[in-house]
Amino acid sequence: MENFFGILKQEMYHRKTFKTYEELKETIEEYIDYYNHKRIKRKLAGMIQFNTEFIPAN
Repeated sequence: MENFFGILKQEMYHRKTFKTYEELKETIEEYIDYYNHKRIKRKLAGMIQFNTEFIPAN
């Protein structure tokens, strides 16, 4: 979990200034969706988190 928040701050938070709490909240929600469904993970052999949920276990 700490790793996720470090990546979130590095990739999203430190690059932008937010004017309102709602803007920050919406941006974090969009980033979480991106992180879970679109961002490629090295430790998952180049797959995204969402795809690994549907691979049958051997």
